[in-house]
Amino acid sequence: MLSGMTTPVRCTECDGRGWKIVTRRGHVTAAKLGLAASAQEDCLHCAGPAETPQERFEWEVRVTSERGDDVLGPCGSSAFQATAMDELRKAMRSLPADDSVVGSIIHRVFDFGASSDGWSSRRIFRAYLDPAGSVLFERTAQ
Repeated sequence: MLSGMTTPVRCTECDGRGWKIVTRRGHVTAAKLGLAASAQEDCLHCAGPAETPQERFEWEVRVTSERGDDVLGPCGSSAFQATAMDELRKAMRSLPADDSVVGSIIHRVFDFGASSDGWSSRRIFRAYLDPAGSVLFERTAQ
């Protein structure tokens, strides 16, 4: 799993909950310079050097246009599911009542090797407006 790039080391910043590894970008650069021992080490549990979160909850609103096309409306992202749901709820309620809108919450997780960008994602909630203007959430199938 660590492919011999480094010896696994417990991270001291997160009290040993994560393992430090040599990042692929850091290792490639360091190897080209002949300095593989000084490549960047990042913890799999802590946020990385660019403060990249390990988990995101993206929310988006789709508005059905007069022609029947779905157009992306307000959208955003949060590190917390409850915050993303609140933001989605506010965005859906702020749109004109005669618009046909559908919202969704997408859970994105950073996994090494999951895809070309490292993020895997799945839709976890769909949201609808009921006739009274309340936002109803429906959990999607796993």
